[in-house]
Amino acid sequence: MNQNSDSSDQPTGQDPLLLLKTLQLLWTKKEMKKQLKEEIRRGFAGLEDPLAGLLDMLESSSDWKGKGHSLGYYITTELQLWIKEHPAVQQSGIKLEKLQARVLRILAQCPANLLDPLISIYQLHTADRNYLLGHVSHLYHKGDYKEAAILSIKLKLQPDQDVEKMCTPLLLQDKTNLVEDYVGEYPELQSKLLHILDTWCEPGFNIRDITSQYQGLSRYKPDKFNRKMLSKLVFRLLDRFNVDPALCPNVINQRHLRTLNYLFYKRFVEKTMTQENWTDHVQSTVGENRWLQGHLIQLLIHYCDLNTAARWAQRCNLPKEVLPYGVADELQKLQIQERVEDASKADNYEESKKKDYYQLPIPRANIHFLQTWEEMLQCWEKVLQPGQVVGIDMEWRPSFGMVGKPRVSLLQMALKDEVFLLDLPRLLEQAEVEGEKEKLPHFIQMLYSDAAITKLGYGMSGDLSSLAATWSALKDMNKQAQSVVDLLTVDKQLQKSSIDWKKGSQKVDVLSPEQRCEDREFKQPEKGLSLLVQHVLGKPLDKTEQLSNWEKRPLREEQILYAASDAYCLLEIYEKLCKDPASFGLSSDLTGSLVGKPSIKPRAKKQLNKQEVPSPSGQQCKGSKKEPSCPPAPISPKEFSVVCDNMLQGLGRYLRCLGVDVQMLENDDDHRRAAEIARQEGRVILTSGLPYQTLQSQVAEGRCFSVNCSEKAKEQALQVLKHFNVQVSLADIFSRCQVCNCDKYLKVSRERMRQLVEGSRQASGDGSSGCLVRCAEKPGQSCDTTVPACDAAQASYTPHSERLEGQDPHGASAALAEGMVLQVAAIPPGVLDKAELTDFYCCTRCGKVFWEGSHFGRVVSQFQDVLVNAGDKQSIYELS
Repeated sequence: MNQNSDSSDQPTGQDPLLLLKTLQLLWTKKEMKKQLKEEIRRGFAGLEDPLAGLLDMLESSSDWKGKGHSLGYYITTELQLWIKEHPAVQQSGIKLEKLQARVLRILAQCPANLLDPLISIYQLHTADRNYLLGHVSHLYHKGDYKEAAILSIKLKLQPDQDVEKMCTPLLLQDKTNLVEDYVGEYPELQSKLLHILDTWCEPGFNIRDITSQYQGLSRYKPDKFNRKMLSKLVFRLLDRFNVDPALCPNVINQRHLRTLNYLFYKRFVEKTMTQENWTDHVQSTVGENRWLQGHLIQLLIHYCDLNTAARWAQRCNLPKEVLPYGVADELQKLQIQERVEDASKADNYEESKKKDYYQLPIPRANIHFLQTWEEMLQCWEKVLQPGQVVGIDMEWRPSFGMVGKPRVSLLQMALKDEVFLLDLPRLLEQAEVEGEKEKLPHFIQMLYSDAAITKLGYGMSGDLSSLAATWSALKDMNKQAQSVVDLLTVDKQLQKSSIDWKKGSQKVDVLSPEQRCEDREFKQPEKGLSLLVQHVLGKPLDKTEQLSNWEKRPLREEQILYAASDAYCLLEIYEKLCKDPASFGLSSDLTGSLVGKPSIKPRAKKQLNKQEVPSPSGQQCKGSKKEPSCPPAPISPKEFSVVCDNMLQGLGRYLRCLGVDVQMLENDDDHRRAAEIARQEGRVILTSGLPYQTLQSQVAEGRCFSVNCSEKAKEQALQVLKHFNVQVSLADIFSRCQVCNCDKYLKVSRERMRQLVEGSRQASGDGSSGCLVRCAEKPGQSCDTTVPACDAAQASYTPHSERLEGQDPHGASAALAEGMVLQVAAIPPGVLDKAELTDFYCCTRCGKVFWEGSHFGRVVSQFQDVLVNAGDKQSIYELS
């Protein structure tokens, strides 16, 4: 076709397939896109029926079925533009109706980028709705669930469809984003979806009862449907769609139950929450919910005693017939009275706090609790002074993971001689009554945007985010803030410093009320602002009021003193660091950097492969900051110890298999338990996703590593080994018990094991499932060996071990170290008859029995890329 010809030169009724061949030729010449566009428009002008012609071309070509901008996509979008210039082409409704069947056949196969132009060209939104629903139903019953949902969204058919029927197969295939889009514009469907998900969280629900209804599911992920994952999804959708949480009672009850468990942990295990705060939160969490009240009584029986459980049963007005027998009996004898001993303990504790914790250096009369705008004026005049330095902190009621961001309940502003506590709920209430809701946000904006006033905070970005949740007018405060000093940034610099603190090097004995009263030896390590105060000022903050219900009025005296201390201590830290930064290991130009430009900036996300992490031994790479950090020194698995978050248990098992010392959180453990274990035992935390942001701030630099949760456990293990430069040899594989993590084993000959098994069977009448044996060790000698897991040993690779010897062959039992029972009854009968098995290996901690098998070779094959030659007897290639 001549590119210079005019549309009038085109013969009437040109063949669409001839036009397609011409366009395909031009499409191969990428530099002729302008000519291609002109040829498409000229070609459509020459077709007798452009709408039918486009379908002819699409049906005759297959290139448009792929992703990206294909020739079919180019032709379709150009026709869409051309029709806007020639609307007469599309006027015949009868013509469009005849073409709809062909269009729908193409829609069933076309990529997402062709849906919108085709729907627009053929006006499918105005087509017969039942006809379109029938086509979507046809796709659905073919098993094309994703295509059926996408087409429903494009044609806005969702109100006429069953949301459970349409969304369930998508959820089973982990296509939650598509499900959210499906219900995104329809509040009624959002509520129905959330109700469905909540029913899946009912006790006893089995997802397999649903999956059997859907055939041919691709990428089906049943592990995504445990109650914990469903709960997270429900809360995310509640937050996104702003739906009343009461619609999901099962999920809400489970979340409240987790909150109860957390409160009991804080009060009775960590011992970092006062009785008053704990009581407030328990009452607000349980409310009038009988199901939660029942669980509360069970927790009280476990952690406290029957008398305490009876007191709470009385407070909740629980009928005696629903109480456990012991609690009901105690309730009859209960006499409510305050004990004199409790009061004396509280008095003693108040005296001890003055010695052990940071104390406000200003009189109590200089702490002002402001609830009216008239009282606020004195604060305004004093704070908004040029050259003023203000310590700012905020408090809000803990949400314990519930929906929505917390609203600020108390705003603290500390000056050199006094502290102002702003009761935001009361001030907001008064402003609304007076019709001046903007007054308080305006004051806060003036404060943060004034470059002549230095604002001190700790984690200021998070505080401002909570302020934005309280007032939408403050949503851009992060960008407007000037002369802000976030001492969290300085704290991170302090933690990196290798210089001993002048004050912080002295140990501070900090005990909670119960510990001091009961003379227990439990210590809770300091963290966050409290740790910074200890380093710089010599004593930590008393954080027992941190988890208070800050919305409850009136505030207790302890809360007021705590809130004032949190803000005022920032002034003292700032002053001391500015006077002598070098004594804290900081650069001499600290003063200039602190009072310079705004320090609040969005935190850039670090790429996983660029994390600067020191070796587990604590060695830090040195050199220019502009150059990539050097890799950590190589270490063996025996030198590497980790704690795996409860979502990474598969990773933990792989690392333990390779000889790494691994502790794993249980499914019900809180993520923060990993930080406690890491600090106490010197382990590296392995976690993933959101918990990383929380955990990495609670341990030293480089002691928390974020694993890619989208990868399989094996790939995660390789990632960890390479990142920390862990060198694995053949001798390391299965050097730890896969059940209990122990690295000490006992070697037992086959004949001796046969005697033990027979003796165990003869003694089976007493209900035992194992056999006690005595370890014939020499003094000072241990069974330090490298052995495999059950039926997973190194083929022909014999570890060093201690022999079990000197036993009575007819004895059914004797004592192993610390009386551990060997689990000999778990050995299948046929294993003892294998001639190639000469020895068995027994874990000295849990008593599990292991023997040589084929799993060793499989593990070697899986990890041969990271294995190193450590003088092992066999080549990994011979074993794989």
